[in-house]
Amino acid sequence: MKRFYKTVSAEPEGDGLSIRLDGRPVRTPARALLVLPTVSLGHAVVEEWRAQSEEIDPRSMPLTGLANAGIDRVAPDPARFVATLAPYAETDALCYRAEDPPALVARELAAWDPLLAWARLRYDVTFELATGIVHKPQPEATVRRLATALSARGPFELAAMSPLVTIGGSLVTALAVAEGRIGAEEAFDATHVDELWQAEQWGEDALATQARDARRRDFLAAARFLSLL
Repeated sequence: MKRFYKTVSAEPEGDGLSIRLDGRPVRTPARALLVLPTVSLGHAVVEEWRAQSEEIDPRSMPLTGLANAGIDRVAPDPARFVATLAPYAETDALCYRAEDPPALVARELAAWDPLLAWARLRYDVTFELATGIVHKPQPEATVRRLATALSARGPFELAAMSPLVTIGGSLVTALAVAEGRIGAEEAFDATHVDELWQAEQWGEDALATQARDARRRDFLAAARFLSLL
């Protein structure tokens, strides 16, 4: 749509900041007030709205989109939202290893083993590793404890965890990003080890690169959103 406002501000609203356009409150797609829980996130969302030119491009406003999701999709039923992410504990990408070539096997080990070691200590869990893509069940206690770690997070955190989990295919990596164990760029590369290795061996495909760059932007935006909470 065309830009219809001149000024953007963040005003106190309850325990957070309400985003205002020309003094009028912004609402989410479900018509709830767009209220951010922290000053840092509120100011970052304000900058997204200020940066719009003559036309508003929602794709250039990922923080606003994640905030909308936290308010409209997660907050009404956090447990149901957790239930969509928890199954990744059963199929975490870090647990499925290549059999060869040795160079790829070594690269996966270097990127993934430290994250699994961190999760073992952090959540007192164990993991079953497999080669290939045949499903291998994880211990029930592991699945339950990682799901509990998700359940402890608020709606805004869960909204940001969703792209981290789904883009990377790894609940462990998403939790590591959320807890500051690994940086967002490193985490994205870790969850794309196989794809990046293939590109190195056979060259980049333009469409594949474009798709990966889009996933990277969404992944980094979600990590930034978490850092502002």
